[in-house]
Amino acid sequence: MRLYASVGGSVAGRREEQADIEMMNANSIRPFYALELMARGQALEAQGRSVCHLEIGEPGGKPADCVLDAVRGCLDRPMGYTAAKGMPALRERLSRYYAEQHGVDVSPERIVVTTGSSSGFILTFLAGFAPGQRIAVTRPGYPAYLNIIASLNLGSVEIPVSPANGWRLTAADIEAAYEKSPFEGLLVASPANPTGAVLERDELAAIIACCDRLGVRFISDEIYHGLNYVGGDASALEFSHDHVIVNSFSKYYCMTGWRIGWLVLPEDLIRRAEMMAQSLFISASSVSQCAALAAMEARSEYDARRDLYARNRLILSDGLKALGFGLAEPSDGAFYAYVDASSFTNDTMDFCLRMLDQAGVAATPGQDFDRTDGHKYVRFSYAGTQETIEMALERMRGFLQP
Repeated sequence: MRLYASVGGSVAGRREEQADIEMMNANSIRPFYALELMARGQALEAQGRSVCHLEIGEPGGKPADCVLDAVRGCLDRPMGYTAAKGMPALRERLSRYYAEQHGVDVSPERIVVTTGSSSGFILTFLAGFAPGQRIAVTRPGYPAYLNIIASLNLGSVEIPVSPANGWRLTAADIEAAYEKSPFEGLLVASPANPTGAVLERDELAAIIACCDRLGVRFISDEIYHGLNYVGGDASALEFSHDHVIVNSFSKYYCMTGWRIGWLVLPEDLIRRAEMMAQSLFISASSVSQCAALAAMEARSEYDARRDLYARNRLILSDGLKALGFGLAEPSDGAFYAYVDASSFTNDTMDFCLRMLDQAGVAATPGQDFDRTDGHKYVRFSYAGTQETIEMALERMRGFLQP
């Protein structure tokens, strides 16, 4: 539904929402509700309202100064296309990153620079799977997974994870789901969106070994690497070079709008993905590639920003628990709190809309991440400023306890 279209309650807006409902019932592609709530909040701001944005996983800080300096250096020279796989200097730096952070040797030839992680998923799905093949994802999980899979005429299998196990997927879960409904691919994020769940090294190794036994191609979504509050991040590359890594400069490097990410591909997918990238995207933005190359030299600055998220994480957790939300313990990674709102509502879509309209607090309903049980959950992002989080908690207190 176009949630923002209903601001003001127009008849045209309601008709558009009904058309969206009919369309999503027809092809299983649904709105990305976090973006819909953001648009609705921006529409309220255009009317003069103040909105606390906790709905989008978007860092509140600007890129490091060296990134901005690198972009300024682009202004006086031509910035044309790069090779479809990306600038050699950036791919070589990414190769060095894996040696430095994970102790693994990755050839730059296996790295493809992408227009954000979104195009990385598109290239992976198109290069790695035939139409009609099935890719398994966790439920709850990032909503774009299912929408991209459906858009590309692939099938999906959802494997439920639960708070009883810290929202973490296990090899036993995979085997049980595969026995019930076989699939050709498995996509897993660690740290995860929306739960912040982090797989331990032995858990990730067991998942990869399970995929190898079953003949399933594993896709490791590592875009929240660097945002881990309980230890270090394990990359799937530490255990196997036969699967796919997806990563991005959006989250840890605070570059969401720059639309720049990368893939690490197994040998059998490199050439096919490169040819697809040539025609689908030509190349990622050359300016953004220069910015990304500079960003990789500022990890100490970005680690300091992670420390700010860690503080926000505790403030939000304490505040949500005091307000009466369940499952509000601090998450292990990313920058989200995925909490149980069933003490307030059994329809968090309606809850989030009312909270935005009445209190000026934007959060994402759990239906974005879980089409079955999400009506009980809400995701809050703590990627913004401490001031925004504290203001949101105060406004929510008035909304929930008038």
